[in-house]
Amino acid sequence: MMKFNVKKIMKATLVGATFAALIAPVNAVTLRGASMFDDNHTFTKTMVKFGDLVNQYYKGDVDFDLRLNGEFGVEKDYVTFLNQGVAIDYTILAPSNMARFAPSIPLMDMPFLFRDLDHWNAVLSSNILAPLEKELSDKADIVIVGYAGGGTRNLISSKKVSNFEELSGHKMRVMGAPIQAQIFNAIGAAPSAIAYNEVYNAIQTGVVSGLENEAASIQNLKFYEVAPHVTKTAHTITVRPIVFSGKSFRKLPADLQAAIKKAGKEAGAYGRELESREDAIKLKQMADAGQIKVSEFANREKLLVMVKPVQDKFAASIGATELLEAIRSK
Repeated sequence: MMKFNVKKIMKATLVGATFAALIAPVNAVTLRGASMFDDNHTFTKTMVKFGDLVNQYYKGDVDFDLRLNGEFGVEKDYVTFLNQGVAIDYTILAPSNMARFAPSIPLMDMPFLFRDLDHWNAVLSSNILAPLEKELSDKADIVIVGYAGGGTRNLISSKKVSNFEELSGHKMRVMGAPIQAQIFNAIGAAPSAIAYNEVYNAIQTGVVSGLENEAASIQNLKFYEVAPHVTKTAHTITVRPIVFSGKSFRKLPADLQAAIKKAGKEAGAYGRELESREDAIKLKQMADAGQIKVSEFANREKLLVMVKPVQDKFAASIGATELLEAIRSK
């Protein structure tokens, strides 16, 4: 009787192991992503959508391990990880943070580049930015698979800055790409490149008096606690590429690569619609809650005239004059 039970148990174990082997993923791929924000931020939502779409289009097994709340540092760190092919495989980045590898890439996020949301969306839905994508791939080994973004960036400050007199000498944080500092220098501000995770303390201690950013980040990182004044310069409609490490991408099977590219484009369109719609809502939420005071910038049209020579000079310096003209004429 005992021998029968042992045989029965062994048989059941073998059947169970065989069944488990049949249903277990074969060569399952795990892709790790990173977001500086929580699960309510549009970047995070866009990356979740990206993962869902990849799983929809890819016939194999792929798991997405998305780490939130800056677990892997800030965007500057992400760029290094992607370039080296370590820690993370994909994320969403501001172009200016990739400038140290690909100097031309900040052109796509240059202040005052887009006339309005329709112009911005038309450019990102086309292949106009292909030369910048190639430079990023060649020089940084980072692959753009889609374009998110859509936040309208304004000035955020500890004191009201709503005209040229108040803007003159205004100490503000900008992203690291030189074109960002050049643009804000041209309109009379005093820009400084400061690491993003140090901005809150820099304002609190008076190192700078503010920054420029979109509503979602003001709300998510609580910049309104130290900089409650928002001035509607609308100087940038953000372009935020969904990017993949080239080293990680090349290791994937061709059908997964194709699924990632298809999903990237669709997730980008999803993210752009989501962020551009939520931007105004979040700004109103903070204003209604008394967290921010919103002002218009007097004679904003003059800003567009003041920055044009800087834009032209930057484009010429990177051999992108034709590209800039193509964007303007789109």
